[in-house]
Formats: sequence, C-alpha cells, structure tokens
Amino acid sequence: MTRMIFVNLPVEDLPKSMAFYAALGFTNNPDFTDETAACMVWGEGIHVMLLTHAKWRGFTTRPICPPGSSEVSLALNFDNRDDVDRVIQTASANGGVADINPPEDHGFMYQRSLTDPDGHVWEPFWMDPAAIPSQD
Repeated sequence: MTRMIFVNLPVEDLPKSMAFYAALGFTNNPDFTDETAACMVWGEGIHVMLLTHAKWRGFTTRPICPPGSSEVSLALNFDNRDDVDRVIQTASANGGVADINPPEDHGFMYQRSLTDPDGHVWEPFWMDPAAIPSQD
C-alpha cells in the first residue's frame, strides 16, 4: 500500500480555500469533499484536508491558531526554480501572501515562502541533490 499523508488545515472560507489550492495545481477528490471539508490532492500520497472551523472543532478542543502565527511550515518540491516562482505569483494572485520569509538560494536549493488565505505557511522549493556540496 502506498503511504499517504493527510495534512489537515482549518479554513475560514471553504470555497475560497478550494479555489486557492486549485490555482496552485492541487486537484479536488470529491469522495472526501462536502460542505464542511475538501480533500485537495497534491500527488499520489499527499492530500490536504481543508476543514471548516466547525468541522475542525469536531476533532480537537485545542484552539485554532490565529492568522499570523506559525503552527507548521509545509514544504513542497517543484521541478525547477521557474516553477517555484510561478507558484509564488499564482498564490499572490489568488489570495495568498508571497515571500513571508526572505527567499533562500543555496545554489543546489532554491526556496520561497507563502501563506494561503488562512495564514498557513507553505514553502515551495527546488533542489538538485547531485549539486549538494560534499561534507568532506
């Protein structure tokens, strides 16, 4: 069986959040989507569950982090630097905030950061493992 991860995120406005993630290239899995939650698929084993606040509160009594806080940072790899830049531009045009942290360019790795409309932090990156400097 393929191992999968389901990242669960509380969201204020489910349709707005679905549109944001669709613009970034996620696809919706209607089998796990209703008026309280949406399953947005990044790849075979990576799923983001967008949960309304009411749905979220059915799983935990812990408070929802307010926008501007950092509960987690999620990194997604892309095929090249241009794709990283493209997703940052797309996020900005669809309700996200780009470059909440300074971009990082280490030669073998290029990374930028954004938040979705609810303030969840994502870090699109590109990396060439063959170009990682030797630790000798």
